[in-house]
Amino acid sequence: MGLDQLIKRCKKKNAQAQEQLYRLYSSKLFSICLKYSNDASSAEDTLQDAFITIFDKIGQYKNQGSFEGWIKRITINTALQKYRKQKVFDIINEEQIEEVEVEVDEEEISLDYLLEIIQQLPDRYRLVFNLYVLDGYSHKEVAEMLQISIGTSKSNLARARNILKEKLQTNQELYVRPIEERR
Repeated sequence: MGLDQLIKRCKKKNAQAQEQLYRLYSSKLFSICLKYSNDASSAEDTLQDAFITIFDKIGQYKNQGSFEGWIKRITINTALQKYRKQKVFDIINEEQIEEVEVEVDEEEISLDYLLEIIQQLPDRYRLVFNLYVLDGYSHKEVAEMLQISIGTSKSNLARARNILKEKLQTNQELYVRPIEERR
């Protein structure tokens, strides 16, 4: 069965089609949830909430544009909704922002370690870092999505980069891959 047929069946609330759609996309969407969560348990909760929203709103999908892009956007928004309700962002004056460039040799870092330290960032820094750096949103878009100022977005990104840079520099022995793995 093709994706279009699967979507049509999901629009009719067919449980088997919903299960098939879940199996098809759950691992991709879980990795998104994991980026925006503190831990796997929280990511699982977000994934569940995202699929509930996807199945509730699938009737709004008009087969225009990428379906995968549509469900990824819902998943990101579901993850962000948890944090919008909390006051996790500091209001900051833009003059206080110090831009930091973090240069890391990608060959030397374990992806698992990098994801682990990103997950350890405070919520406000992790969300901005993921949206701006990993998902490619502009500061204006990040600010709108998180309902913060552009200056706060920039400040939180700079602080996230500082924290990551510090952790990478102080814990090199934990993230450097063995030489045989690099070949």
